[in-house]
Amino acid sequence: MYTEKERLNTVALLRTAPLSRHMAKLVLFNKPFDVLSQFTDAKSPTPRRTLSDFIDIPKVYPAGRLDRDSEGLLLLTDDGRLQAKISNPKSKMNKTYLVQVEGDPSNKDLQPLRDGVYLKDGPTSPAKVELIDPPELWDRDPPVRYRKSIPDRWVSITIHEGRNRQVRRMTAHVGFPTLRLVRWRIGDWTVEGLDQGAWREA
Repeated sequence: MYTEKERLNTVALLRTAPLSRHMAKLVLFNKPFDVLSQFTDAKSPTPRRTLSDFIDIPKVYPAGRLDRDSEGLLLLTDDGRLQAKISNPKSKMNKTYLVQVEGDPSNKDLQPLRDGVYLKDGPTSPAKVELIDPPELWDRDPPVRYRKSIPDRWVSITIHEGRNRQVRRMTAHVGFPTLRLVRWRIGDWTVEGLDQGAWREA
């Protein structure tokens, strides 16, 4: 079942988009690691797992994308206007990621991310960054490689931009490469309660 926040968020997005002839369908999907954020992989000589391995709803398309090596929340819809509204950076919809990084950063180490850092494609907007305890998540397949001599730490990072591999580039920029990345929230929609590879309609 969807929450009241999810329902209100959907209604708000629809009110700000041009009218369509049907009620938009919105799907929340917990994308596993090593799955493409698309329904086909025809051009690959060795086909990889895609959304079609998990979702059998016709005519829904991803609103934004999530890298093959990232996990967590992916939104899909059958309404092109809603799709654009969710994925357009101008909407400034917050996206929260749970990030396992290599090393043991302090709050001081992470402050540049809160201020904004300069990447190859320009400066980032200030991010909300917090050190967190290891979250209770599903097991990743394959698991993150564990190295006894190198510590790791979990960080929550919230941004509203959507550049290619942005969070990974941000943590690498301050010296703490990303080991595992899980998108936990987009706006008020969250992956909480969704098993890996599962989906539900909002």
